[in-house]
Amino acid sequence: MKKLQNTSFFDIKELILQKIKENGGWVNCHAHIDRAFSITPQNFKLANKMRHEKWLLNAELRRTSTTSQIYDRMSRATELLLSQGVSVCGTFIDVDPDVRDKAIKASQKLRETYKKDMIFKFINQSSYGIFSRETREWFDIGAEYVDIIGGLLKSAEGAENEYLDIILGTAKDKGKMVHVHIDELNTPDEYETEMLIKKTLEFDMEGRVVGIHGLSLATHSKAYRNMIYKLMKLSKFILVACPMSWLDARKSETLSPIHNPIAPVDELVENKIPVGIGVDNIHDIFLPMNDGSMWNDLKALIYENRLYDINEAVKVATTYGRKALGV
Repeated sequence: MKKLQNTSFFDIKELILQKIKENGGWVNCHAHIDRAFSITPQNFKLANKMRHEKWLLNAELRRTSTTSQIYDRMSRATELLLSQGVSVCGTFIDVDPDVRDKAIKASQKLRETYKKDMIFKFINQSSYGIFSRETREWFDIGAEYVDIIGGLLKSAEGAENEYLDIILGTAKDKGKMVHVHIDELNTPDEYETEMLIKKTLEFDMEGRVVGIHGLSLATHSKAYRNMIYKLMKLSKFILVACPMSWLDARKSETLSPIHNPIAPVDELVENKIPVGIGVDNIHDIFLPMNDGSMWNDLKALIYENRLYDINEAVKVATTYGRKALGV
């Protein structure tokens, strides 16, 4: 084999990783580490179910897991993130009638165990909404404990306004930020980003509200998107993208602008709207093959949005992420 002469190589990955390290390390803005590493040969067959079905299919895991098992999953995910140089992690934890306070107890132990290594921001999640007596009771318990109030707008279909009134009202009363899953179906029939932004302004929560995912924004017209960007700037809105978790977005015959299955991060960055990044689910029925690689998510975000501004990519992985978590 002919010996190659020494040639210089522009190692973009190494450059970005070095800049991320200099900027305080990776910030993982969105995850569900209490469910991490829960995929099994038995439940793998559920992986192709619709996402809204999986919220309920995940109920058995929540009911049967012990606090120790939840802690072990969270600890394994934490070790995985630490091995990549993650310094801050925002993660939803289930707090509902199924799991009750088991994830809260596990996260308390996790924070104590890793207090010298990782800054955690815990966010409460209820897959059943918050309108029944029992779900509301557990929402209130979770809201007392967590650092950030969490929401899943699809759990309140038909009552979104009332749901957001409770979520944002609770957060405002407690002086906490809000993270809400929005526009996850990648369809122009969704207007959840607009709805959340208008509620942010209504509750005077500017700079305190974060939308998670926001896929459907890319399905709307350019004129509509520009209108949303103006509202985002007015409300100091922040968006968190999880690129790898939506690569499996289903095919659709619905007509919309040609787009990738991700929020239009390039346009958000162009409009000076902060965008963070998260790994979302790790090896569970939602994303059975997602290995929790921050680099894979950032690389996918760069590719999907042609975000070849290295400094902006680094901000997505660090500075904007800390802003999204209130760090």
